[in-house]
Amino acid sequence: MQLPEVEAQMNELKDEYMQLQNNLEKLESIGGGNTQPMEARLKEIEAELTELYKKRAELRGY
Repeated sequence: MQLPEVEAQMNELKDEYMQLQNNLEKLESIGGGNTQPMEARLKEIEAELTELYKKRAELRGY
């Protein structure tokens, strides 16, 4: 995977994270629904981003 691909994937995950976080906050504010799947996906995204940050650092030579 090349640097532009890594950064593009990071941006997609960041967008998804922000959308999920916003939806989760809305759901919690109205006091309804099962938030477990959204919370699980947020944790998955965090883990994926951690790996992509490492990959980006490798590609940049840090």
